[in-house]
Amino acid sequence: MKNKPRKAATRQPLNTDTSLLPRDARTGEAIMPSEQPGYYPGYSTLSQQAYWDKTTRDLVNDRVDHVPRIRHFGAESARFWRIVFDHILPQTDRVPKRRIPILERIDDRLYHNRGVGFRYENMPTDREAYRLAEIAINSESHARYSANFIDLPQLQQDIVLQAIHDNKPVAAKPIWKQMSIGRFWLLLLQDAIEAYYSHPWAWDEIGFGGPAYPRAYTRLERGEPEPWEVEEQRYKWAAPRYSISDTTESTHHLHTESRQNEFIPDESQ
Repeated sequence: MKNKPRKAATRQPLNTDTSLLPRDARTGEAIMPSEQPGYYPGYSTLSQQAYWDKTTRDLVNDRVDHVPRIRHFGAESARFWRIVFDHILPQTDRVPKRRIPILERIDDRLYHNRGVGFRYENMPTDREAYRLAEIAINSESHARYSANFIDLPQLQQDIVLQAIHDNKPVAAKPIWKQMSIGRFWLLLLQDAIEAYYSHPWAWDEIGFGGPAYPRAYTRLERGEPEPWEVEEQRYKWAAPRYSISDTTESTHHLHTESRQNEFIPDESQ
């Protein structure tokens, strides 16, 4: 789940739950949301669009100006997956009007049934994978806390998703026999990361210089910023108080290629 950096000073919205905000590592105080989080204050990739060709400029601006409407997921499923992606890539560090539309981009992909050109033999179609996973995650929530996922408190939702990430579910094992739990998690991350980091507001957050064509980059040897970029201003911060991200055990070994074909045994049989 995504670590979130410090924000520029701004007034705290009245409805902000500070337990969901990243904290100053020195004081423990919540870091308030801002329009532009990250280590590159004042930087704007879009300010350089005059140097892009028209096709690129139109494509990038479209990502900001036109958010797809939800057409694949039903209302309840859309609410479910929005909450899931709020855990995978939290945006509580952003003011609401500057949050990047992750769910809408994924819904648009599924609505048009766009894939990546291949599918693993132990995975269903992406549409079916999302349908089965929603059932499985709700089953996990009921097994642990006797409630649907969307009705759980934030911390319990985190724990349910951690069980999927760690390949340690206690429920829905017949579903996880139908598709690899590891490959589903990678699908979830791939979709979220692609939707988030293809957006120019995310480029501002990480200091990405933007499209290189036709201007090109000039400072390629010492890692120095281009003349139109800004210097990185790094600082220390801590995860939100509710989060289990800082205490979870290392699970890198669960997501190696050799583990992706494993199924969860159905102990009920």
